[in-house]
Amino acid sequence: MTTEEKPQSAGGEKVGAQGADELPQAALEALARSLPDRIDADPEHVEQGLARLVLTVIELLREVLEHQAIRRMDGGTLSPEEIERLGLALLKLNKRMDELKSTFGLSDDDLNIDLGPLGRLR
Repeated sequence: MTTEEKPQSAGGEKVGAQGADELPQAALEALARSLPDRIDADPEHVEQGLARLVLTVIELLREVLEHQAIRRMDGGTLSPEEIERLGLALLKLNKRMDELKSTFGLSDDDLNIDLGPLGRLR
């Protein structure tokens, strides 16, 4: 990066050195503002709500892992055997996620939460 280029925030605006450090905090605050003020703790639906939260976090991590794997494959840092193992692991995780979503009556749309300034999960 040249001295003229500056990092950009998720919204595309340029930020200085201090702004880059503050970006995660600002993103978390924006996300917190987008969440409801109260949690509906209906005893009959608390299990599904908890499952939705946990599966959403797992889905977010799965997508990050998948992007990282693609980046490493494109960069040539993985052997063919590692690519095969990684592909199988991601397929198994995807299958298990489908099973868990079915168990709790959740769909992909149920896990597509709004991450504030970062956009939707998918």
